[in-house]
Amino acid sequence: MNLINDNLKEKSGLVLDGAMATELEKYGVDTSNDLWSATALINNPDAVKKVHQSYFHSGADIAITNTYQANVKQFEKEGFQPDESKQLILDAAQLAIDARNDYFGTLTASKRAQRAKYPVVAGSIGPYGAYLADGSEYTGAYKLSAEEYQKFHYQRMSLLAKAGVDLFAFETQPNFEETKALASLLNNNFSNYSAWITFSIKDANHLCDGTSLAEAIAYFESNPQIVAIGINCVAMATVLDALKVISANTSKPIIIYPNNGDTYDPKTKKWVTNEHAATFAELTPQWLAAGAKIIGGCCRTTPKDIKQIADSMTHPAS
Repeated sequence: MNLINDNLKEKSGLVLDGAMATELEKYGVDTSNDLWSATALINNPDAVKKVHQSYFHSGADIAITNTYQANVKQFEKEGFQPDESKQLILDAAQLAIDARNDYFGTLTASKRAQRAKYPVVAGSIGPYGAYLADGSEYTGAYKLSAEEYQKFHYQRMSLLAKAGVDLFAFETQPNFEETKALASLLNNNFSNYSAWITFSIKDANHLCDGTSLAEAIAYFESNPQIVAIGINCVAMATVLDALKVISANTSKPIIIYPNNGDTYDPKTKKWVTNEHAATFAELTPQWLAAGAKIIGGCCRTTPKDIKQIADSMTHPAS
């Protein structure tokens, strides 16, 4: 089942949601720890659902579960028992699904006709580097065997599938070998599921680990279970040049969700506000013209940003 393509038959472009941690902080959730936004699954799950709802109401067609940095191994390190840790992953998926179902149930028939065929819930699978919690998702400077990557990711994917997500989001992936292992795991163990892959890149031509972006994109072109491909957690200014590379190497729908223009220091885990950053309203038409089909926001983005994207898709510049 390819809900991405099914929805793109109904709309020329799809709207993805935005940052989770940024919004959770507004509910008083402290994300400055190794669990990051997954902390809210423990101490404020209602806030997670409210964040999902806020993005749906702002025009998002796709929600990503709050599991980027959530995995059983990390929860166990925090003192939870195995069954409790597994339940937190299931809860994360259910919160997104409930938010989607509650939202869709409020729409009139005419409103539904303006939206995606049915809003999609994607199960977030962050890289092994996110588990390390040392900024490795921005470097890709780690190395496991394919079997080790698959063992690490299998349990979380199984739990998200059990909970009923529509597809997987292999996101913020800086390490080419890890994405190959993930795709193989998908093909061999989750044949009824699809996924998108979005890479973490150090410039418009290279993944963070130095792999050619063109090579990485092209590698997955023949894999039918990879239903969209692109980049996320990237500077806005890099997107257009990267889109040229991506569009030249794939016929799949291209997905992008950059940061909001602020800059992040992975050592201090602090953001520095960029007062002069361009807006999503300004840039979305350019990205659409360059071939992007699914657009959302990553770090520091808000429901306001997602509404700008949705408005740009509904009323494209002439």
